[in-house]
Amino acid sequence: MNKIYYLSTCSTCKKILEETNAKERGFVLQDIKKDKITPAQLDEMHTLSGSYESLFSRRSQQYRPMGLHEKELKETDYRDLILQEYSFLKRPVAIVGKKIFIGADVKNI
Repeated sequence: MNKIYYLSTCSTCKKILEETNAKERGFVLQDIKKDKITPAQLDEMHTLSGSYESLFSRRSQQYRPMGLHEKELKETDYRDLILQEYSFLKRPVAIVGKKIFIGADVKNI
């Protein structure tokens, strides 16, 4: 199954979804604000990416206020934070077959 985890209020995510015609191409779309990521879904992303840190967004509005920039985070911390706060997931995350594409870097689009 091909799936994209995105945030409906994110203009970058909206642009990518439009440009790639993801919905028309049969991708399952999950708005992570309305339909939270489950531990099993996050663990699948981890298996494909190799680390929770690669899925973690330091651009989240919560990152600095929580003082996370002053802490040394471990893999379990990244996992817990992403499950607690949807904005910590680097977006969008696309799973195409057995490949994962994380974030809005040009190489991933």
